[in-house]
Amino acid sequence: MDNWLPTLITATPTEGYELAVKMSRVAVKMTQGDAAMRDKLRPDYAENADSLIAVSDVVAHHFATVAAANNYWRD
Repeated sequence: MDNWLPTLITATPTEGYELAVKMSRVAVKMTQGDAAMRDKLRPDYAENADSLIAVSDVVAHHFATVAAANNYWRD
């Protein structure tokens, strides 16, 4: 997973949000490196409202970082 994040700069807020989602997904992959275990656990959190809300919170934090890096999408 070498250099998967060369920059936080994106052209638009939509691209920035997509990057924030990717950052969140990569964090899960790096934390739980076993793909089979991730697949096994997915049904547990996919139907858990608290888990889904927590995911939204993580993405929001990443999006705030990306937005700040982009000067909140310069004029």
